[in-house]
Amino acid sequence: MSLRERLQAIDAAPRPAPAGVFREEPEIAAARAPSDLKQRVHQELLDRVDLARLRSLTSKATRDEVRIQVDQILESTGVPLNDSERRSLFEDVQHEMFGFGPLEPLLADAGVNDILVNGHAHVYAERAGKLERTTVRFDDDDHLMNVIERIASRVGRRVDESSPMVDARLPDGSRVNAIIPPLALDGPVLSIRKFSKVPLRMEDIVARKSLPPPMAAFLQAVVTGKMNMVISGGTGSGKTTLLNILSSFIPDDERIVTIEDAAELQLQQSHVVRLETRPPNFEGKGEVNQRALVRNALRMRPDRIILGEVRGAEAFDMLQAMNSGHEGSIATVHSNSPRDAIGRIESMLSMSDGGIPIKAMRQQIASAISYIVQVSRLSDGKRKVISVQEITGLEGETVAMHEIWGYKQTGVSQTGEVEGYFAATGIRPRTLDRMQSAGLSLGAEMFDSGKRFA
Repeated sequence: MSLRERLQAIDAAPRPAPAGVFREEPEIAAARAPSDLKQRVHQELLDRVDLARLRSLTSKATRDEVRIQVDQILESTGVPLNDSERRSLFEDVQHEMFGFGPLEPLLADAGVNDILVNGHAHVYAERAGKLERTTVRFDDDDHLMNVIERIASRVGRRVDESSPMVDARLPDGSRVNAIIPPLALDGPVLSIRKFSKVPLRMEDIVARKSLPPPMAAFLQAVVTGKMNMVISGGTGSGKTTLLNILSSFIPDDERIVTIEDAAELQLQQSHVVRLETRPPNFEGKGEVNQRALVRNALRMRPDRIILGEVRGAEAFDMLQAMNSGHEGSIATVHSNSPRDAIGRIESMLSMSDGGIPIKAMRQQIASAISYIVQVSRLSDGKRKVISVQEITGLEGETVAMHEIWGYKQTGVSQTGEVEGYFAATGIRPRTLDRMQSAGLSLGAEMFDSGKRFA
């Protein structure tokens, strides 16, 4: 069967839903417009049009202009294409010119959380916590490199052999990491952590059973009551998502300064100052790290400071800020448990140039941080808040903490879903009186240990 006949057969079939990009039959994928034709049309289009003028037009005018030019190019080449072929070619060329090439269908699919590109021929996507191999592919490694360079250049970053790693973001705030040869041995590697175009709210994750309503009410009171908090968890556990949700409870009349390596937070308040680190330039100069931004933020009269992730010596300045009038600040840290989070913060404090004794470090941690919230992605791909622990001070040279809320896994169902329940431990938080004196109504009965929530 010829290419034209196969495409006509495809046109007669019902169009798949966007999710179909994961399950597209190999014959259908092979029947798309040949990549060499797309490249020829794309190159001639670049020669014909003024990109600067196109960008000044409205979205509809731009599409119309590109469509006219593509039609003229196809007529001049004499390649016979039906309407479906032309439509597919037009969309591909438009994605190449103004978007991110073959990744556009995955970026447009709201069900996709992560996009992982391992070289030009292997593209994976995460949906509902599970990774799937997709039929999306790039023409070659150069094609993939063009997309990576386009992403990096939009946020003032660069990626080349002298700087083969880059953190960047997409226009919607999605997080991007790329690493290229010679560090990546099998071709460029691109990782995209997508964010929802409509930020999740607390009721959304309660409905997904990521945490029960009483725990949600308590965390809201912690934020509103200006208790310092650290959100802890592993990669992909939902730390940034939870941080976005909890930050929505910060009153709108407070000045918030956010500090991130790659700006991805989606705060909804009107008085937000967003700061982003800067890597060194080609000469190895001009770097601005998180520690410098935290120190500068202290001079900007913030009510709260939010760090997207604490990774190094900036932990010292973060604790200083929490201890010096910037109550209600929030940060995230990579760790597998609340106790591990304390250990990681201690390790980061040792990176500072102060030579702080271990006991002084722990005193700083115990006095600065009120709560550690642990989030986790379980074996079935679902994300849950598995522990809320209150730091109560020092016992000898150990940071003392006790659990207020927790999640206990009881097993795994035959379908692979994790089974378990949330429950309060029966311990009344020491900060409860402080919350109530601030006008927050939390009944002591919500901490009774007899209640369980699925």
